[in-house]
Amino acid sequence: MDHYDEADVRFAGGFVLIPGPDTRVVELRVHGVQGTTPQSLVDAVAAVDVAGDGLGRVVRPADRLRRPAPGPVLQAAGRPVTRVVEGYVWGGMTSGGWAKATWALLFPFSLANVAHWMLPPTPTGSVPAHLLGIGLRALLRLAALLLTVLLVAQLEVISLDLVAAQCLAPGAACLWGPSWLSTTPWVRAVVGLAPIALAVLVLHRMSSVDWRIERKEVPASENGPSGLPGAHVATDPDTPALRVLHIVAGLGTAVVIALGGPPGPLLAPGWHGVAITVCWTLGVALVGVAALGAMLLDDPTGGAPHRGGRWLRAALGRGPRRVLQVVSWLSLLVATGLLVRLPVRLPGADLAVQMVAALVALVCVLIALLLVPAALLARRTWSAQPRDLRPWAGGWMAAPVVALAALLGGGFGAGVALTVQRVLGHGVLPRGYDYIALLWGVAGVLAFLAGVAMAVTTGMMRWSSLRRNKEWAREASLLHAGRARDVKRAARAWWWARWQRRHSHHVVLIMSSVLAVGAVPAAVLRLREVDPPGWTRPISGFGVVVLAVLALSLLRAVYLAARQPDKARQVGVLADLAAFWPREAHPVVPPCYALKVVPELVARVREHLADPGTRVVLAGHSQGSLLAAVAAARLLEELPAAQAERVGLVTAGSQLQWAYPRAFPAVVPHSSLESLAGGLAGRWRALCRGTDALGGAVMTWNRQVFDGMLLGAGFRPDGTSGALPPALRGPTGALVLGGDHWLPDPQRGPFPGRRWAAGVNRHADYTSDPEWDRAVAIAAGLETTDPPPPVLPIARQAPPMRLPSPSPSPSPSPSPSPEPKRGG
Repeated sequence: MDHYDEADVRFAGGFVLIPGPDTRVVELRVHGVQGTTPQSLVDAVAAVDVAGDGLGRVVRPADRLRRPAPGPVLQAAGRPVTRVVEGYVWGGMTSGGWAKATWALLFPFSLANVAHWMLPPTPTGSVPAHLLGIGLRALLRLAALLLTVLLVAQLEVISLDLVAAQCLAPGAACLWGPSWLSTTPWVRAVVGLAPIALAVLVLHRMSSVDWRIERKEVPASENGPSGLPGAHVATDPDTPALRVLHIVAGLGTAVVIALGGPPGPLLAPGWHGVAITVCWTLGVALVGVAALGAMLLDDPTGGAPHRGGRWLRAALGRGPRRVLQVVSWLSLLVATGLLVRLPVRLPGADLAVQMVAALVALVCVLIALLLVPAALLARRTWSAQPRDLRPWAGGWMAAPVVALAALLGGGFGAGVALTVQRVLGHGVLPRGYDYIALLWGVAGVLAFLAGVAMAVTTGMMRWSSLRRNKEWAREASLLHAGRARDVKRAARAWWWARWQRRHSHHVVLIMSSVLAVGAVPAAVLRLREVDPPGWTRPISGFGVVVLAVLALSLLRAVYLAARQPDKARQVGVLADLAAFWPREAHPVVPPCYALKVVPELVARVREHLADPGTRVVLAGHSQGSLLAAVAAARLLEELPAAQAERVGLVTAGSQLQWAYPRAFPAVVPHSSLESLAGGLAGRWRALCRGTDALGGAVMTWNRQVFDGMLLGAGFRPDGTSGALPPALRGPTGALVLGGDHWLPDPQRGPFPGRRWAAGVNRHADYTSDPEWDRAVAIAAGLETTDPPPPVLPIARQAPPMRLPSPSPSPSPSPSPSPEPKRGG
């Protein structure tokens, strides 16, 4: 028994601690994506930093003198418990300023990197699955490298071909400027290649950004990666090498296109022609070395630095990487010097862009084909799960995501080129851009038709359900029993939220399918060297409009994200979601904030647990629930059992069931959540609303209402899964089924002494619900969801010896005491 006078009392479901006078609960909150202020995170009018380095901030409520203030008292087991409310603010890592806003322009790179983490798991002991995993990772890194090459090629079409070669040509009237720009040697070459060099420098600088973690290193587990969530989310030691390979490929591409392109080097007399040939050959060699190195590099999810690639890692060490970079930059400088006079048109720009686009398409097709057997082999890892918990598209979801990244990358570059051409009012773009415009025109028409079909289908389903009085949300009727108005409002929100959760991944599949179908006629016409027919001109014109809108919308999103972050929430949400994953397939993506947030959360919890009277509850909302769950998993791995028992977890509006295990089955599998729930032994509570389209249930599934009771299966405190007892209605009106607390929305109340939020709250303001405090108390191990225990009857004993009555008056005969009622 600890010195702070806690006592263990057995209830029907396990143990609950009666808090002593020295017991303290620290509630460490982690917010979701974009737009959370420190004040709203800790539910206070003012907040003050108590730890952190400015990027990762630990804040507490503040009083009038800007001093940390205690949190509201927590009621647990009928007794008040001291509570400290802290919040970890990580929004500064992903939003604010022009530097972070420009990540929106590189969103295709982030999609390619996310696709790597969406690959299906590799079953242990399966050699074919292991080989397929190696091949898929290699192809994904090659596709990501080709996206960098495609970006450089498209920028070179704009700066070197459209601007320098055509607009600055002698006699051209597209730009006003001094005539010496077109007559002075090397000026046009410098004007055309300087933006390319600047873009490559920016890519290198952005890919070099990383987080400084202020914590003591904790030794890794000797047993290897555990089966807990996020066990593979770690820094890849090969990322610096991958970064250099992308820079080398970009510079090599710039050299090859500038000196003639894929058909061969430019012709020139004497030593000039020899120098051009040598430099062009060097550029081709640099691109080949980069592609080969990117494919051969392995990663922590499938290999280890001590085996299978030591020679490659030695060849791509710090010294050889510097040599490669110096050679690449020198080759670009020499190529600029060799372009004494630029021709009116770059001869190889058109073929270069088309070849890179064709290679990207080929690699995407290979990934899609290899994913079929890989997903079938991995199917045994999830075949026993309910259908609603299995990975999206049968584990094949990485293919449409990488295809979407490629098509968006090509479309954005084409959109910028077409916009620049319209602004200049002069110049001819490569012939391949006509086919790109046709592709996006067909895709735009198909997307419009698909959107109309989805809207009509959804409307018909909704109308049919209303016409037949079908009850789509029986859980809502159970939660809001006796309140007809709230039932009607809640049922409508439940229907739409459920539809969005079920069909959100279908939107990605439809988008990638529409773009892929649109690419078919464009590719067929290009391969057969047939110009687009006349009747396709309106479609191509519509494609130009779509591409221009795409380019302008992305540029506008960057501006808003830098100057008015509150008005660019959608871009911020996408960037925050993509930046969770470490750099594996593409190095030019935002640095993974999880590599900083999770260790610092773990370190903060360990500091609090040094006090034996302190219990810590990690509370995460939305994306923060994933961070909190990974941190809790790390704590279970690192802490001794006596301290691990004082750690709890609360998730609210979480995607830990309907999204992450289904999109990333190798990193956050359903089995890892089961292991985490078993390790926490009932101290993981999930707050959910049926009206929340972004969050949902975490601990239960296969729910149904039968005979006025909410039933279902889910995680049990002993680490197993199966049928659960019927849901219990809590004192605040919530229905508690297993570890899930289903909240009524609109809320009940208002309640005296508590903040209250009116209306349908959906994904927001979970802390205003009175069930929040109860969930925190249960996660801290200070309360239970079980009904009050029955008072057990006293065992019958032999009656005591009765002494003779001193008074002569008669006394009533003794009768046994009545037994207490059970279940009172």
